[in-house]
Amino acid sequence: MLNPLEALAQLLREDRRYRREAYVFVFEALSYAQEVLGFGRETVADPGSADEAAQVERHITGQELCEAVRLLAMDQFGLMAKTVLNSWGIRNTGDIGEIVFNLLRIGQMRKTPEDRREDFDDVFDFDEAFRQPFAVES
Repeated sequence: MLNPLEALAQLLREDRRYRREAYVFVFEALSYAQEVLGFGRETVADPGSADEAAQVERHITGQELCEAVRLLAMDQFGLMAKTVLNSWGIRNTGDIGEIVFNLLRIGQMRKTPEDRREDFDDVFDFDEAFRQPFAVES
């Protein structure tokens, strides 16, 4: 089995749509959603083996993760948020879903049976979401 860095490197070679920074940022947004924004519901994760204890995790929805990506990007990059995300290949909320499901495929994220790739589609419009908070009223 590949270690996480090797798995990500292989993923980046196989799917060139997104830069490494996009994957790292989605992980950061997941943590931000859980720890800063308080998103998610607590679930008990199955232990990987009989020797491991069950762990309580905070599961967030696709919509919550998209919102966390938006808020974290605006916090870190301000007016440049959309430009930065676009430069990494993230152009809409569906791209966030593609990244998440790529990470699921290589075993770097977990999902519930209810989670679907489509949960990320059209959560918000990038142009509106990143322009509106900075709009100047006359």
